Amino acid sequence: MMQITELWFSRDPGAWDDAVERYWSRVPRQNEALERSLDRLDLERLRRLDARGWYIFLRDEYFLWKYTDARRLKTTRNHLQRYEDEGKLDDLDQIRKRLLTLDTEDVRSALEVAKRIHGLGPPGASGLLALMYPHKFGTVDQFVVKALRQVNGLPEAEAVAQMKPDRLRIEDAEQLIRILQKKADENNRAFHSDAWTPRKVGMVLWIYRR
Repeated sequence: MMQITELWFSRDPGAWDDAVERYWSRVPRQNEALERSLDRLDLERLRRLDARGWYIFLRDEYFLWKYTDARRLKTTRNHLQRYEDEGKLDDLDQIRKRLLTLDTEDVRSALEVAKRIHGLGPPGASGLLALMYPHKFGTVDQFVVKALRQVNGLPEAEAVAQMKPDRLRIEDAEQLIRILQKKADENNRAFHSDAWTPRKVGMVLWIYRR
């Protein structure tokens, strides 16, 4: 596999396409159907959901996709369940409506809205935004930080080095998303394409996690 620094600065579209294929080859078989379904998430589907449908989508699809560690999944689902236990599904639904009318150029505000969902910190918020708006957001978490730290010559290396991978702040998430946006734009210009998105760049970084 090509070293991450070589890939990061590569102008070979085939190398980047191969990296995306490598991502899919590493998705556990039991998760592949859900992963591919969410990769094609249609906002119209989310617009048609009622309050309970939105809750079930988060509980049984999004949280299951984002939190692959069983203990972490249980903890975050317990937080989410508060909406049901306290009869506040309408409050959760108001967040859905705000997410569907975001100014996607305002990364910080978008993260703040998604983070209002019980159980989601900045990484979880970024993941939801990445599925909804892949051309504007990527999933940023500890794995992205660890991968970016391996990129020799990364302009934002100093800022990334100061982040705490397992306790990312919202300002960290914003900066990481900007890095993914920048690389997606660079790839599209270099490859004369519009196929590269922050979400895809984040997927590629995931395979270099360690």
